[in-house]
Amino acid sequence: MAAHSRGHPAMRERGFSPAGRPILFVSLHFLFLFTAAAASAAAPEEEKFTEELLLRPLPDRKALAHFHFRSSAPPAASVGRHHHLFPKAISQLVKKYHISELELSFTQGRWNYEQWGGFEPMSTNNAKPPGVELWAVFDLPLSEIDATWKNLTHTLSGLFCASINFLESSTAFSSPRWGFKLNEGNLRYGALPREAVCTENLTPWLKLLPCRDKSGIAALLYRPSIYKGYYHSQKLKLRSSQSLGIILDQTLTVVLQPNSVSGEQLHSNHGQLQPNWSMRHLFNRKLSGKCLVSKSSRVFIEVDKGIVDKVNKSGSDLSWSNEFFVLSNSPDKLIKGQNHLIQSSSLYVYDASNYSDEKPLDVGITWKLPLIWTCTPSPFHASRFLMGSGNERGSIALSFMSTNLHKQISGNPTDCSIKAVIFQVVPWYVKVYYHSLEIFIDGSRKTVSEVVDKIHVIPSEDKLLPGTLEMLLRFPCSMQSGTLTLDFDKGFLHIDEYPPDANQGFDIPSALVSFPEFSSARSYPEIDPVLESPLLENFQENSVVKSYTEVLLVPLTTPDFSMPYNVITFTCTVLALYFGSLLNALRRRIGEEERELKKTATRRGLIPQLLAKLRGQKVDPTESGSSSESSGSKKLLFKVVFVAVAAVLFHYFSNNS
Repeated sequence: MAAHSRGHPAMRERGFSPAGRPILFVSLHFLFLFTAAAASAAAPEEEKFTEELLLRPLPDRKALAHFHFRSSAPPAASVGRHHHLFPKAISQLVKKYHISELELSFTQGRWNYEQWGGFEPMSTNNAKPPGVELWAVFDLPLSEIDATWKNLTHTLSGLFCASINFLESSTAFSSPRWGFKLNEGNLRYGALPREAVCTENLTPWLKLLPCRDKSGIAALLYRPSIYKGYYHSQKLKLRSSQSLGIILDQTLTVVLQPNSVSGEQLHSNHGQLQPNWSMRHLFNRKLSGKCLVSKSSRVFIEVDKGIVDKVNKSGSDLSWSNEFFVLSNSPDKLIKGQNHLIQSSSLYVYDASNYSDEKPLDVGITWKLPLIWTCTPSPFHASRFLMGSGNERGSIALSFMSTNLHKQISGNPTDCSIKAVIFQVVPWYVKVYYHSLEIFIDGSRKTVSEVVDKIHVIPSEDKLLPGTLEMLLRFPCSMQSGTLTLDFDKGFLHIDEYPPDANQGFDIPSALVSFPEFSSARSYPEIDPVLESPLLENFQENSVVKSYTEVLLVPLTTPDFSMPYNVITFTCTVLALYFGSLLNALRRRIGEEERELKKTATRRGLIPQLLAKLRGQKVDPTESGSSSESSGSKKLLFKVVFVAVAAVLFHYFSNNS
C-alpha cells in the first residue's frame, strides 16, 4: 500500500506525480478552450437563408403577391467547397465565369404602371419586360467577356430549361455603357421578347431553394393559381464579391384576380366594394409553418399610401381592424412608413414560425366600405408604337405623357427640368437612321440640341451586331406630352434566319426609360434594427425610378415557305410518272400481253354472252375479243404519247427557267 501511494517510479521520473495531476488537467482545459475560441474566430460565417412574402391589394380589384427568398454564402477560397444551404450550381457558376453581378428574369404579361404603380420599389426593381431578360457584369479582361458570355448563356439555358442559348450570337446581345447601368464596358445585356414562360422554368428555379416547394412560404406556389394571373415574373439576382461572398435573391411577383364574393353591391357615391381575399383564395393553400433551415420567415400585408391617408382622415388609428377593412388574423407587428407625400405605407408583419400544420396561417383582408385609391405614378408615362406602312420602311415613336408628379413634390415651379434616360436595343434587320431623330414637345418641333444632353449610339451591322441607343434627355417641367421619332428601313433575311411562324412578325425588345433624379426608396423609422429582412432592405435602397415600354411587333418581307415544298412535290410527281411510264413501255412484252388479253377477254366475255342470251340477242365471241384488243392497244398508244409530251414540256420549261 505504501508503494502504491508513493506512485510508480517511472511516473515520478516523467513528472506525473499525484500532486501534479490537477495542474495538468487545468492546463489542458484552458488549452482546449483557447483552441476552440481560436477555431471559432477563424471559422467562416455560416450560410443563411430567409423567406418572405408580401401581399398587397391593388386599386383595380386585384392582389399583388411578391415572394422573396435570399440565400447567402460567405467568401470561400476554394471553388469546390461543400455547401449546406446555398445551391452549389450557382456557386460554381459564379466561380467559373467570374461574375460580379447577374440578373435573369422570366416574365409573362406586362406591368401596368398606371394602375399598379410606377414610383415604388416594387415597380422599379421587380417589373420586367415580357420574355427573358439577362444581364451580367464580369470581373474579366474585356477581350474575354464575349466568349464567357456565350458559355454563360449555354449554362443558364440548361439550368433553367429555356432558350437562353439564343443570346450567344453577337446579333442578340449588346454592351451598354451608361443607359442601362453604369459600367466600364464589362456588362452584357440581352433579351428574348418571344420566349414563353411555363412550369418548366419555375421548377428548376424552385430547386435552388433548400426546402424547394415542400415546406415554408414556397409551398404556397400552386401552379394553376400562379399561372392564371395577369402578370408573372420570376427573377434571379446574383451579387458576388471578396468581402460579402455570394448573395442570391430569388423573387417571384404575381398579380392575381381574387374570387369575387357573392352579394357585392354597387355604391353610387364611392364605387364598387373591393373583393375579399385570403391565402387560400389566392393560392389554394395555407401556410403551415416555415422552412426548417430558414433563419426568418415572415408574411407582410402592405397597405398603400392612399388607404393610409383615408383611414387617417376618418379619425381612426391605422390598425388591423378599422372602419374600412379588417384582417383575418391579428398581426405580430406593425411597421409604419415615413409620412411622406410619395413613399408612405404600412406593413403588418406575421411570423410564420408561430404556425404549424395544426394551426395554419390563412391571413386575408375583408373590406367593410368601398374604397378608391391610386398608386403613385412615375414622372412620365412612357409608351412606344410604330408608324408607317408597308414592308420597306417605317418609324419608331416613343411618347411621354406627364403625370404632374413634380407639382406634388416641389410645388409648381416654372423653370425646372426633368431628366430621362432612354436605352434601346434594335435588331440588325431593323436599320435605324439615328440622324433622323425628331423631337416634338406639346406639338411643337424642337431641335435635338435643346432636349438631348448626351447620346451614345452603336450602329448595327448586318448579321453581326444589333443597334444600341442611349440618350439623356432633359424635358421642361411644364411639358404635358412629348414624342421622339426615328426612321428605319426593313432588311432582308436569309431563309435559314427566319424563326418559326415568321408571318407573325419580328419582335423589338422593350425600351428602358429611367429618371435619374427620382428615387423609389422607402423609409421605415420605426423598424427594429434586430429585424433582418432582405425584402425591407431592398425597399430602403436608393433605386432609380424606371419603366419598360411595350414590345414592338414589326412585319418584315416574308417569303412563301410553301413554294419549295410545292416545287419539290410537283417535280417529283412528274419525274415519277415519266420514268415509270417509260420503263413500263420499254420492258413490256407485247406478244405475251396480247395472249393474256385474249384469255381475259374470253373469260370475261362469258357473263356478257349469258346476259345477251337471256335478253334474246346474238353475240359473236370473236367481235368482243377483237374490240377488247383494239381498246387495249389504243390505251397503250395514248400512254406512250402522253409520257412523251410531258417529257418534252418538262424539258422545255426547265431550260427556259
